[in-house]
Amino acid sequence: MGGSSFIMGLFELNDVGIDLGTASVLVYVRNKGIVLREPSVVAVEKVSGRILAIGEEARRMLGRTPGNIIAMRPLRDGVISNYDITERLIHHFLKKVVGSRMFFKPRVVVCVPSGVTEVEKRSVIDATEEAGARHTYLIEEPIAAAIGAGIDISQPRGNMIIDIGGGTTDVAVISLGGAVLSDSIKIAGDKFDDAIVRYMRKKHNLLIGERTAEEMKIRIGSAYPRKEQLFIDVKGRNLISGLPQAIVVGSNEMIDALEEPLQSILESVRNLFEKTPPELASDIAENGICLTGGGALLFGMDKFIAEHTKVPCYIAEDPISCVAIGTGKVLENIDKFTTGALYDYKRGDYLTV
Repeated sequence: MGGSSFIMGLFELNDVGIDLGTASVLVYVRNKGIVLREPSVVAVEKVSGRILAIGEEARRMLGRTPGNIIAMRPLRDGVISNYDITERLIHHFLKKVVGSRMFFKPRVVVCVPSGVTEVEKRSVIDATEEAGARHTYLIEEPIAAAIGAGIDISQPRGNMIIDIGGGTTDVAVISLGGAVLSDSIKIAGDKFDDAIVRYMRKKHNLLIGERTAEEMKIRIGSAYPRKEQLFIDVKGRNLISGLPQAIVVGSNEMIDALEEPLQSILESVRNLFEKTPPELASDIAENGICLTGGGALLFGMDKFIAEHTKVPCYIAEDPISCVAIGTGKVLENIDKFTTGALYDYKRGDYLTV
């Protein structure tokens, strides 16, 4: 009996939670916390399909590879767009965090956007188990984000969570451990970058790359006017002369550049409010709206949402890590988890043990 308990203990030591994001992957290991945070980018040799780099090393290659190498994101808009590469990505990160204990296959909890199809769920399950998981559970991102933000979702009180990731924005009204209402739109951090690229092309006739747009978003991106405007030098290719050019761009321009994706997120929030039962809407007005995900760090995002909804809005303590932390908290209590939000595909139902 003691030997059996010891073996089970070794299995549990390996339990892993994965925030499988479009922009980055965060991995939580039971009793250790978040042990890995890397971009979900893979560099592949075109002809042979051989993987040359994964994570940060591959991200540095984006937009700078020769013709025979492609640096790609195998996840797009929150779902798997390249199954084989995603499976190898997960296997690489699992091996990295579990290491020599990979003999004892881990149980894995993976986050997925709310509203993913059965085919998309199956794809995540298969890729994770092919990568070496013993058993895979799925949890919806807004639920994990709420848990990671420190919200007690088991109470009969309404909470609204807006999780703005790289590929999707998930908006959910949560009460009694589950999502009463939820919506997932494929507009988030990546679409912010695309909007900046389009703005620079249209307004300044300057073609910039994905990484430059991301740097602009991080350094001067704004959803709400700043007290003091920030400026940065932006380098790209002039579309008229075809030559390299550097111009100065201010943070106030970013409000115009990001208007379209921000309005889409706001529309999703408003639509959810229209369907929310009055008792839960009253709770949300009292508790405020919680913002998580990397997009929550866009300057003034909380003020933008609060001003247009007339509901208080706050940013979680560690918005980027909330989903991974929430996954880890579920992982620590996986055998006692009773919220009905943890999906066990083998049972074809939500886990309610």
